[in-house]
Amino acid sequence: MTGAEPRYHVELKAFPHVTRAFNLDRATLDTRFVGPFVAGDPIEYDDRRWPSDKTKLTVFEGEELAAGDRGLGRGWGEVTRRGRDVTAAVLAEIHRGADARPEVVALQTAIGEVAAGGDGIGLPDAIALAAAAQPGWRASEQLSLAEQAVWEMLHRGRLEMIGAREVAVSAEGWQAVVLSWAQWSGGAEEPVRLRATAESTGEL
Repeated sequence: MTGAEPRYHVELKAFPHVTRAFNLDRATLDTRFVGPFVAGDPIEYDDRRWPSDKTKLTVFEGEELAAGDRGLGRGWGEVTRRGRDVTAAVLAEIHRGADARPEVVALQTAIGEVAAGGDGIGLPDAIALAAAAQPGWRASEQLSLAEQAVWEMLHRGRLEMIGAREVAVSAEGWQAVVLSWAQWSGGAEEPVRLRATAESTGEL
């Protein structure tokens, strides 16, 4: 995959359980795994909740791993043999914030400007902004970009999530919403809205 974007491979260990995820793009890695881990939230993966304080997270960067290379439990051995351990680096980048990824910063600015309006912004609108900003990206990458931007803004207090009957969704409920395809696609029975917080208006 010369010239292709790097892929990331993740291992979660919380004794006695172990699970792995392969061939992630960076936005998915940050949104699904590293972001919640750094924020102290449980990671929802493989039909299990992985508490951040009891889970060891390991991240390797390398080439995409073919299905044949993952058979019979060989996948992680191939990852460690052919890739490099970037756990400390990606955790440090998340701790520093989105400054290392200007496309995230730009999208957060755009989302913040729209969310500052009276009606706020829906998750489908965030995808539309991501698509407009990165028209050459695959749809899955645009979605991952929108997910990361929204997730970071929520955790930094720049957005609030408003659910049914104009009731704010608590931080414990954010992950379920962000991982819901119905919310992003516009098919949710009770779609949420995102509004800029009072604290964020000065920085947008």
